[in-house]
Amino acid sequence: MITLHQDADGFIRMNRHFPTKTPVSIIFSDGSQESFVGEQVNAVYDQAQAEYRAENRLDAKGFSRRPAKTVQPMKDGITFVKVRPGLAEA
Repeated sequence: MITLHQDADGFIRMNRHFPTKTPVSIIFSDGSQESFVGEQVNAVYDQAQAEYRAENRLDAKGFSRRPAKTVQPMKDGITFVKVRPGLAEA
């Protein structure tokens, strides 16, 4: 079982997919707790990653299609995913 804690801003730290059938427990900042399977949490991660890529003009694989800059590029990706209680029912 994987246990994740929501921070005060409503995010959990997740920088990769979890195994599909692995139980994942999220403890929310209000003290409530919900259980998920990896597949449900991975879907939330995929949605957050798609939104990030759309906002930053990246393609589906995360590559920038903007003209090259002269400064060193930063790593494009997400580390934190926004979650809320009741997510298991969605």
